[in-house]
Amino acid sequence: MNSAAKERMKDEIIIPPYEGRSALLKKGEELIIIDVEGKQVGDFVCFNLNDISEYVSPVHMRASLSSIRLKPGDYLYSNIRRPLMQLVHDTVGKHDFFFPACDYYRYKVDFNLEDHPNCHDNIEKALSRFGIEPPIIPDPINWFMNNKLNDLGDYEICEPLSKPGDYVRLRAVEDVVIACTTCSQDLAPVNGWKVTPLKLQIVEVL
Repeated sequence: MNSAAKERMKDEIIIPPYEGRSALLKKGEELIIIDVEGKQVGDFVCFNLNDISEYVSPVHMRASLSSIRLKPGDYLYSNIRRPLMQLVHDTVGKHDFFFPACDYYRYKVDFNLEDHPNCHDNIEKALSRFGIEPPIIPDPINWFMNNKLNDLGDYEICEPLSKPGDYVRLRAVEDVVIACTTCSQDLAPVNGWKVTPLKLQIVEVL
């Protein structure tokens, strides 16, 4: 952003541990996702407000960006290969858009737990605030998630690199509804073995 630009805080939303929240951004508004305590992944989805059949799609992003990493200036592309948001600032530089949201079956199959909170259900609940009930929850962008490929081409999930106060900043290219959840995984290194809050700030650039 131009350092001379003025902005106004439009809204601030705290996402408690094990929960999700949603918000509407008009074209040109910016969203800041802040890792309050550090090492907390945020599962994030985004829909075109005027046509919810269009949504940010990680598989199309990988193709459109020809990359499996995100850097400032990159667009978040939709399932019809159009940009819906743009990453404008990033204090961490390591995120994931390969892994699906954890869900009931993740904890049932892998941990034999029936009632563990999960990102899929949290996103679904958050989107319902805007009447968005997609038949399938899109795969998310997992902000601050730290995974890497080993020499065999297998994924290794490590603790996030984000520190308290680290953030990403996104600009809405269209009118969008977003949902973000504090990832519920406390049984693996995904969030540094515990779940902590995230903060959303919506900024109007004047």
